[in-house]
Amino acid sequence: MFRAENAQSLLGLAVIMGLCWALSENRRAFPWRLAGGALLIQLLLVLGLFGLPPLRAVVAALGQGVEALAAATQTGVAFVFGYLAGGEGQPYAVANSGALFVFAFRVLPVILVVCALAALLWHWKILKVLTRGFGFVFEKTMGLRGPPALAVAATIFMGQVEGPIFIRSYLARLSRSELFMLITVGMSCVAGSTMVAYAAILKDFLPNAAAHVITASIISAPAGVLLARILVPRDRVAEQADPLDHGPDKVYESSIDAVIRGASDGLQIALNIGATLIVFVAIAALLNGVLGLLPDVAGAPLTLERILGLIFAPLVWLTGVPAEDARLAGSLLGVKLVLTEFSAFIQLGATPLEAIDPRTRVLMTYALCGFANIASVGMNVAGYSVLVPERRSEVIGMVWKAMFAGFLATCLSAAVVGLLPRELFH
Repeated sequence: MFRAENAQSLLGLAVIMGLCWALSENRRAFPWRLAGGALLIQLLLVLGLFGLPPLRAVVAALGQGVEALAAATQTGVAFVFGYLAGGEGQPYAVANSGALFVFAFRVLPVILVVCALAALLWHWKILKVLTRGFGFVFEKTMGLRGPPALAVAATIFMGQVEGPIFIRSYLARLSRSELFMLITVGMSCVAGSTMVAYAAILKDFLPNAAAHVITASIISAPAGVLLARILVPRDRVAEQADPLDHGPDKVYESSIDAVIRGASDGLQIALNIGATLIVFVAIAALLNGVLGLLPDVAGAPLTLERILGLIFAPLVWLTGVPAEDARLAGSLLGVKLVLTEFSAFIQLGATPLEAIDPRTRVLMTYALCGFANIASVGMNVAGYSVLVPERRSEVIGMVWKAMFAGFLATCLSAAVVGLLPRELFH
């Protein structure tokens, strides 16, 4: 049954694409076929994963797998850190067991394990086949050339800088539109390692949390491709003049080498995330301290979260969020942009169940599930400066626009989910 809330989401799709079209480098080259194909792919994926019983069983199994992975990781963490990580032998009485959930011990270690497993699955060719399968789908349905299609697919599982590594030898030859598209898709999705971490944060507050997070990252890839192609349209002449083939594979010496190198990569990611969270949360606290010196507004102190909530309330309403939840949801979207999606997911997980509509929680999971934030701008400039140094100035010139497109891509994904009946996700 089509409701008013679904009409909100339909309006949101039109507004988001219209905004990108208004800012396009060539408004005459709107990709109509790509728009229809990308939205259809998103709808079919969501309907299939949550509407077909066989695929729902797969989704449920994925959720159980995520929980098992988190539990196994916690065993390793407790072995290393003992009672500090919630292990046995607490030397004092625990009055609040919830306080034992320490982010550094419960979430960041999951990234180490997932990165090690991802490297192992790549070495065993399991993840490689899956990535090439998605790349083939993107190549045939969205008109991408082979190497960019492979990089887009790899980005879904490996991350915003790690994905393009698989076609490093081709980055210098990509068209400007293709390079912009890769940066945008990187900010539209999240890495496989962080998917599991987000699911661990939300599992007690959102039914099928793992399924939603995985689906969100997958369907945001075509959304990122679409908005990137609208803002920087495809240059068919340049692409036809320089045909590309698939790039070389990433190679590990052995299974042990894959696990060790994967764990090492995961450590760097975890350290970067931890350091970024400390710095950005501290900066937000400083800003709130400064804002606290100002007079109260509407009977409450002025904070960064309140300001961002007001700014982004119209955008989250367009995804289908009820008006009464728009300010809180808008605040979460603002936190994602300024403090990273990790902080936003933590706040979403800490939001009481009765504080927002269950549908709002689902929609915000999709809207938050992407790397489009200020910190990612620096990460992309640093990463591409190493991968393709001769195009560093070009990357710097387009990275902020890519962050804008990636930010809207996750909102587009949320609006697509908002088109569907809420009963589908019960």
